[in-house]
Amino acid sequence: MTATHLLTSSALPQLAADEKSAQVTDWAARIGWVVGILLFVALVYWLMREGWKWRGTLQGDLPELSDAPSEPGATKLELTGRYHGSTTAGQWLDRIVAHGLGTRSRVELTLTEAGLDVVRPGARDFFIPKEALREARLDKGIAGKVLAEGGLLIVTWAHGDRLIDSGFRSDHAAEQAEWVEAINNMIDNTEIDGTGAGIHSTTETEGAR
Repeated sequence: MTATHLLTSSALPQLAADEKSAQVTDWAARIGWVVGILLFVALVYWLMREGWKWRGTLQGDLPELSDAPSEPGATKLELTGRYHGSTTAGQWLDRIVAHGLGTRSRVELTLTEAGLDVVRPGARDFFIPKEALREARLDKGIAGKVLAEGGLLIVTWAHGDRLIDSGFRSDHAAEQAEWVEAINNMIDNTEIDGTGAGIHSTTETEGAR
């Protein structure tokens, strides 16, 4: 056996040991990266949750949501779709989370003679009396959700001393324009017969301060 063969034979165990050591080191690094990423995700989730709770505390003065009346009157329109959240009116990133208004969900909307009934499977239902309705329009974004221009039905309503924008997306987007017209007509008729004058004047007065 030549010296070259002896050298090669003696080097093989060392090379195998080095390769095994390198493999162990790679696995340790990968595990470290995975643990680091998981810790980072957990931290971000915790910060978001704490921010959500803090925002809810700041909005603690928001009154409880109304329930639908036992006799809402005749049904004008119905739709199914998604509820994308509520914000302070005119401020599409100022999310409102109190009383479950920040929870996105499926939704069943019913417009009746008494107002707008918002039924949300798995989340808190609420009712907007016709006297509280202020405006309906088509828009593209609310509470961090952005769609195509006119993709969202935005309903502005008064609750306590706040004006709120709530965003909805129908399963059949083409029908949203009909909803805008119907809600705005209801608002106009409410103002004409004077039933919404009290809330309307209070909102205007506080907005002017």
